[in-house]
Amino acid sequence: MTESNALDPEDRKIVTLARSARARNAVPEGAAVRDDTGRTYVAGSVDLASLKLSALRTAVAMAVASGATSLEAAAVVSEAESLPEEDLAAVADLGGAGTPVLLAAPDGTVRVTVSAG
Repeated sequence: MTESNALDPEDRKIVTLARSARARNAVPEGAAVRDDTGRTYVAGSVDLASLKLSALRTAVAMAVASGATSLEAAAVVSEAESLPEEDLAAVADLGGAGTPVLLAAPDGTVRVTVSAG
């Protein structure tokens, strides 16, 4: 477990943004990614009859659609104890293997940091 206040300020920012997206949209997950220029992309999970996406895959898609060519880091706020391989693969596709993904509890406490890919 990582104390949120011990995080790098930029990592703390994406955890806070992910937490806000989750609460604002009343969805199970919120996510934020930071590209290699420092821009952030924030999303909640999508659950439509015709489209279901995790918050992290949605945030990665938003980054790609906005022209991002790489990721520095990602954060997910969820009740989940782990992330699906598909989520980590999406981060690795854009950010490369080793891109850090922070998984935080709803209160913003980072439970674990894993490497994509």
